[in-house]
Amino acid sequence: MKSFDHRKYRPAPSVAITNRQWPSRRIEKAPIWSSVDLRDGNQALVEPMSVTQKRLMWAQLLKLGFKQIEIGFPAASQADYDFARWLIEEDQIPEDVQVQVLVQAREALIVKTFEALKGVKQAIVHVYNSTSTVQREQVFAMDRKGVTNIAVQGAQWVKREATKHPDSDWQFQYSPESFTTTEMDYAVEICEAVIDVWQPTPQQKCIINLPATVESGTPNIFADQVEYFCTHISRRDSIIVSLHTHNDRGCAVAAAELGLMAGADRVEGTLMGNGERTGNMDVITMAMNLYSQGINPELDLSNPDEMVRVVTECTQIPANPRHPWVGELVYTAFSGSHQDAIRKCLKQQQADAQWQVAYLPIDPQDLGRDYQAVIRVNSQSGKGGVAFVLERDYGLSLPRWMQAELAQLVQKVSEAGGGVVDGETIYQLFTEHFVKDSVPVALSGYQLENNGTCDTLELRIMADGVERLVTGAGEGVISAFVDAWQLYSGQLLSVIDYSEHAIEEGADAEAIAYVQLEIAEQRFAGAAFDHDTVSASLKALISALNRASLEKNSLCDIPVCTTTGKRAV
Repeated sequence: MKSFDHRKYRPAPSVAITNRQWPSRRIEKAPIWSSVDLRDGNQALVEPMSVTQKRLMWAQLLKLGFKQIEIGFPAASQADYDFARWLIEEDQIPEDVQVQVLVQAREALIVKTFEALKGVKQAIVHVYNSTSTVQREQVFAMDRKGVTNIAVQGAQWVKREATKHPDSDWQFQYSPESFTTTEMDYAVEICEAVIDVWQPTPQQKCIINLPATVESGTPNIFADQVEYFCTHISRRDSIIVSLHTHNDRGCAVAAAELGLMAGADRVEGTLMGNGERTGNMDVITMAMNLYSQGINPELDLSNPDEMVRVVTECTQIPANPRHPWVGELVYTAFSGSHQDAIRKCLKQQQADAQWQVAYLPIDPQDLGRDYQAVIRVNSQSGKGGVAFVLERDYGLSLPRWMQAELAQLVQKVSEAGGGVVDGETIYQLFTEHFVKDSVPVALSGYQLENNGTCDTLELRIMADGVERLVTGAGEGVISAFVDAWQLYSGQLLSVIDYSEHAIEEGADAEAIAYVQLEIAEQRFAGAAFDHDTVSASLKALISALNRASLEKNSLCDIPVCTTTGKRAV
């Protein structure tokens, strides 16, 4: 990379600001949101939106709750002009929504812009001209005074044309394009000149928009620039300071957030960040950032899947599955340790408590997502993910030792298939591996009696087509079973762990039992289902013994015996 020479670039200059206030401030409310999807977003597309797509995007923006929407550049585009006329003539603009249009500071374009808005109830006319050093010197070959004259003349033309349409409620907006690469004293100076023309009041404010047309510095420098502007501009109570950040450095959202802390009131951006080069500021990401901090974003974000679908359809840009907050996979954990932490936290999370779940900064259900996709199992997953899926989909609460054994089986399947293992497959692996209560031995029936000091268990089991009758005694059914089995098989076994639970609610709910046995210094786990909890327990024990036999350890073989043996209690 011999041509990769960092020395031809220089860092963004710092701002001459002392006693800066923004670092100690917090955002406490949502800004005024302005969508520029239909203008800035549209002009950045390889194929600009069709009429149908524009109407679909318009409807979506209204549904999300935007009150200010930039609809295009009607003086420069016939499609934008026609769209503006459709909105007005077909009465498509709600009473509480301001449409916004962009126009350069050129007289003919400003005249045509007002023609496009004829009959509108209320609108924002957004005029701009470039102010940065490189634009002044290399593009326009003008000094500061010449560039200021362009802005002032444009402001005058906007004000003149507005007087020709007194039935409409007009608000004026000015952008010193490339604000971030403009000297701060000059940015204030040129905006003061525009404000002097418009003479805004606290009751009739104008908008001064500060665009990071190309993101050229770190977010903290942008915040310094915004704070400098807000503390040096006059008539601060009569202007709305707006931000329009771009994502060239990947920091558009961060810059906008710090800009709000620095004193701005309003933010322009697009849904999911579509825009020129690397994109505009992503309104949805920023709004969700606020929401996650306990701030009402004042946008309806409850159906992100619909929003993603509309944006994708209108822009022809596929959504990244890892897109902040609304991507398909952002609430999905594959890592075993993450899955285990999420499962445990969700169990403890109370409906009326502050949200506090590891790895989930918000409750996915707030965005219309359910917990079905929170944990998905692949080769990277562990016992926690497997346990979560079985509990979520089938109501099974596996003990940890069984989770670990099953997770190894699931991992092998995932590695062989190279992908996600669904809940149905995990459940099938569980039942095939642990529920072995019919071959080679099956429970035909039982009788359990208690004489006040111990329990006597009489088992009828089927093996090789022959019914066997075995009995035992102990404190509880598990102890009695172990006694019976050892009496007739001659094999020693011990119960390492045992648990059971109902799968559903109600008197007729099915139960499941889990057991881990130790036989000849080897451990075997078994599980079984039954509507009778005692039967479930006995079948689970038989499942573990059957697994031992099927693994050819000959640990549970007993002779065929059709006689009844009684053990003294």
